This record gives sequence, structure tokens and C-alpha cells, in this order.
Amino acid sequence: MKLLEIQAETILIPLKQPFTTALRSVDRIENVCVRITTDTEHTGFGGAAPTAIITGETVPSILGALKHIHDSLSGMNIEDAEIIFQKLNACMIGNHSAKAAVDMAVHDLLGKQYGLPLFRLLGGTAGPLETDMTVSMDSPEKMASDSLEKARQGFGILKIKVGKDPALDISRIMAVRKAVGPGIKLRIDANQGWKPKEAVVVINRLSKENADIELIEQPVSAKDYAGMRFVRDRVDIPVIADESVFSATDVLRLIEMQAADGINIKLMKCGGIFNALKIAALAESAGLTCMVGSMMESSLSVTAAAHLACSRSVIGAYDLDAPLFCGINPVRGGIHYRASTITIPDGHGLGISSILS
Repeated sequence: MKLLEIQAETILIPLKQPFTTALRSVDRIENVCVRITTDTEHTGFGGAAPTAIITGETVPSILGALKHIHDSLSGMNIEDAEIIFQKLNACMIGNHSAKAAVDMAVHDLLGKQYGLPLFRLLGGTAGPLETDMTVSMDSPEKMASDSLEKARQGFGILKIKVGKDPALDISRIMAVRKAVGPGIKLRIDANQGWKPKEAVVVINRLSKENADIELIEQPVSAKDYAGMRFVRDRVDIPVIADESVFSATDVLRLIEMQAADGINIKLMKCGGIFNALKIAALAESAGLTCMVGSMMESSLSVTAAAHLACSRSVIGAYDLDAPLFCGINPVRGGIHYRASTITIPDGHGLGISSILS
């Protein structure tokens, strides 16, 4: 099976409600959908989500990168997957989201070539997975109300966005805990919003107030590995690195510095499943936990993340709720949600049959 052409189209997806973090607020997203055509009847699908403030990528940069990647990979045999992935990663610096879309589509084709769902091809077992549900940053009262509504909808794990104002963040989290009661798990994500000392004060105050927080994600600036270590040494809640990790090299540095308890793997950051598996292996070797998350993406690319999540036992937490914010689903097939439960498709490859126009 030869790779003939990489085609891309941009889809504008309205959100059901605004999505607000310490880094940005959006009410719609653009995703780039990728098709790889071959000299057989098979087509591979992948997706990229431009998130300039995190990955540095925009729609135009992704489209330009995909043209360069096409020129580098055209004519290669899909069965020579290792060579394809090595060449994909070496053909240009950065551009992780564009690479991730192509990586997904190649993995999709491999599953179709060998007649297996991707999670099986990767050696995994079918879910289901339980995703958390994100609560956007707002006033304490609004976040408490939103959290209670999501709990009533059947979400047992909530991810609370904070990171703008340490004192207000404590009020936000405590308001959420009071609203939902002790039976709901809470994760908090500061999206780099605190200084190291602020993070320690906030987290220890939450522990003192019995907020019962499962984990804290990216409390400080992405490149402040020393700050991550400072926080981890002084709190009793697991510290998870997100924006700090784009590569296996980043994971090695975190391990050497003992700066994190776990890693949030996102395909848009690391460039796809090929690299994500390396990150998971390193984390497991060092005794770190892993979760799989996403940017604001459609079910096209989140389906690939779900297959990855099912493929490795070290991945034990799932932050794959982004499609639930989307007003439209641009694909036929893929993952299915029932409240917090994600069912993985058992079709070949990603289990996606088409991109809807």
C-alpha cells in the first residue's frame, strides 16, 4: 500500500458553550482534517488542532507543514511504518500538530491494512474509558453551578480550570467541592497560571480545607522545571506535567529533576502516537503515571487519543471530553459517549469511515 497524497481541509466548529482557561477563551475552534489516499481502496484519516498559545501552530502553518510533509512521504509504503514515522519526525522542526494528523492517518491505514482496530494493533484491549469533564474558569458561583450540572449528567470526575488569581482559585475550588459533595473526584488544572510559591500556598490550603483533590496539572510555567520540582517537594497532591512535555526528551529531564508525578500525553504536543508511545514507556520505567488528554479537538483526533489510551496500562487517567463541547461532529464513526463513558469503535484502524463535508 503506497501513500499517494495528503489532502487537508479546515472545519470550523462552534462550541456549545465558551471554553475558558488561564491561557485563553474560545467559543469556536478550527480543526484541520487530513486524508491520506493510497493506491488501494483504503483512506487514512487524521486531525490537527491549531493552538498557537501552546504549540505555536495556526491553521496556515499546519496547512503549509502538511504540504512539506506530503512532499517528504509521497510514494512510501505504509507497511514501512517505522521508516515513515522516522522521516515524518525528521522532515521539519516542530509542527507537532501537523505531524500528529499524518501520524494518526498512517496508523489508521495500518489498522485497515491488517484488519484490526488500532488499539488491537498497538497491543491493547478495548475500553470503555471514563473521561473527566472540564469546568471552565468563571466566578465561584458559576463554576459551582456548572459542576453540579455536570455531576447530575453522570460525570464522576471533574477537571476544574484555575490559574488566574490564587485567592479566587481557592474560592472557586472550594465552591465546587461544596456543591458536588464528596462523591465526585476533582482534578485541578492551572494551565501554567501560578508562580511556584503561589502554587504551594494554594494546594496546601486546599489540602487543609479537605478539598480532596486527586491531582494538580501544570501549576507553573511550562519551562520552569525547577518550579515544578519546588511545588512537588512541598505538596501532598500529585503534580502532573502537561505543557512542560512535548517530547521524550522533556520527560527524561522531568525524571532526572524529579519534577513531576505524572505526564499528560497529548498527540498535538508530541507529534502523534509514535512519539506518545515513547513518552509512555519512559514514564512507566520511572514509575510515573500517565493520562491522555487533548486540546480543543473534534472526535476525529480524540478518537486516535482514545485508541492510544487503551493500548498501554500505564495510562490510567483520561481527559478526552473536548468533543462534548463541539456543536458538530465532523466525522462518521469514531468514539461514542454515554455521559462519562467512552466506547472505542471496533472497526479497522480508527473506526472512522468518512469526514463529513
